[in-house]
Amino acid sequence: MTEFFGSIWWLIVSLGILVTFHEFGHYWVARRCGVRVLRFSVGFGKPLWTRRGKDGTEYVVAMLPLGGYVKMLDEREVEVAPHERHESFNAKSVYQRIAIVAAGPVANLLLCIALLWLMFVIGKPDAVPELGRVEGIAAEAGFAPGDRLLAVGDRETPTWTDAGIALSTAIMDRAPTAVRVRTAEGREAVRQLPLDRPGQALREEQPFEDLGFMLRFPPVVGGLQPGGAAEGRLQVGDRIVSINGEPLLGYDQIGPTLQRLSAPGRTLDLVVERGGSRVTVPVDPRLVGEGEAATWVLGVMAAAPEQDALLRYNPLRAVPVALAQTGQMASDVVGMLWRMVTGKASLQNISGPITIARVAHGSASLGPAWFLNFLAILSLSLCIMNLLPIPVLDGGHLLYYLIELVKGSPVGERALVAGQYVGLAMLASLMGLAFYNDILRLGS
Repeated sequence: MTEFFGSIWWLIVSLGILVTFHEFGHYWVARRCGVRVLRFSVGFGKPLWTRRGKDGTEYVVAMLPLGGYVKMLDEREVEVAPHERHESFNAKSVYQRIAIVAAGPVANLLLCIALLWLMFVIGKPDAVPELGRVEGIAAEAGFAPGDRLLAVGDRETPTWTDAGIALSTAIMDRAPTAVRVRTAEGREAVRQLPLDRPGQALREEQPFEDLGFMLRFPPVVGGLQPGGAAEGRLQVGDRIVSINGEPLLGYDQIGPTLQRLSAPGRTLDLVVERGGSRVTVPVDPRLVGEGEAATWVLGVMAAAPEQDALLRYNPLRAVPVALAQTGQMASDVVGMLWRMVTGKASLQNISGPITIARVAHGSASLGPAWFLNFLAILSLSLCIMNLLPIPVLDGGHLLYYLIELVKGSPVGERALVAGQYVGLAMLASLMGLAFYNDILRLGS
């Protein structure tokens, strides 16, 4: 239940921040253009909090936090007195209306940049993309434990997150992909992933698992099994440096090393790092199972992967880095939308509020930098989605105003009404698909 209520809380916080900035963009530019704003609402439905400002605007926080709106004085909706007509939205020039409508997505874009800047100043911890166990397609392509992924195609991969995005994109494109690596010996090499093979069941949402890439977990004791061989000998946090003189690079090497060195009645010497110094600990592994399935075990559990790639910059340097990251993220979002339209990417990538809530809770539990990164992605996605030329969205209104600029007169009333119905039908379909995907994920 803690995760359930935590997810709800972080969903409300996330949408509250993004919607407030989006609607404030509309509000601020509308006021600069001399338009009277009647209501500024965060959320829909029954008002939970209301206040009327000195400017006459009614500020509202409503019950359903899945959006918001700015209601402006408009002759198409209410009767406007002649002396107030100059404050009406529809009385403004087409360029002013474009500015007011575009201000919402622009506010989300600026918020994305600001969030990424703050994330880089705080420092976002991530894992270096160094491979542990390798199997499947990756093993066939020549990848080996200890390889560090430097680039997938033309995209640099300084972190495990970057590598995941790049590999996911390569899977969607189904094209042979060159991956540049630095081997455990320190030399650079290029491996070719044959992603164009027919019949391969590769999922873009599970790139590492399906390709056979496993993150290198450190040979650190994350837990001890009660009654196990290591209980009372090893401690949580111990880093196992070697077993009987054989060095370990990752947790996945412990098992094979034990099978090779263990024998009945044989004690193994484990060199471990503990409290800044190295100590030798004798341990008698235990044989579990029978026959060919019997394995030697220590009774230790893996620790979480090391976050050894800290992305941190000083406030000045963080500005261009945040701008570059925003550009890369925008390319990723637009590319994903285009691949879904062309059928290269699955429509299961469309997520609804349930998935957003779970991801918000998960990112918040990882720390402020990860939550800021999540908010930045969501803010940029909101910006781009709102710019799509779908009636009832900001992009649809901008399309109408561009048509008005070309033809010299506003779009006809019948066309506007038809567009509203089409837009609502499209949004309802997208929302239905998003909820369907959410429910499928809950059952997985």
